[in-house]
Amino acid sequence: MAADSVNEVHLVGRLSAEPESRALPSGDELTIWRLVVDRVGAPARPAGGRTPTVDTIDCVAHKPSVRRLTTRWVPGELLEVHGALRRRFWRAPHGPASRYEVEVTAVKKIGARSAAGVP
Repeated sequence: MAADSVNEVHLVGRLSAEPESRALPSGDELTIWRLVVDRVGAPARPAGGRTPTVDTIDCVAHKPSVRRLTTRWVPGELLEVHGALRRRFWRAPHGPASRYEVEVTAVKKIGARSAAGVP
């Protein structure tokens, strides 16, 4: 039987900075980080141009097993992430705001920091 809809995300990219843990007003905790993913097949950047060659994607982990893994990461490490795309809403000083992020259900480190560091 085919699914009517699918929300699955699979990413491989480099950790841009140390993950950050946050406590929610409910008392729940989550860990957030950003993943820098190369745009495969992106056209070469023209001289002086601003064509993006990477995407920076917000990731969030609610599961304790995933959150524990994040404590060992350092910026620049290559990670493989599985999860679902979520849209989060909140009240900002200028009015309602929203952002898409990947709610991570599984992650593994697949490479060490490169000598060049974070892209």
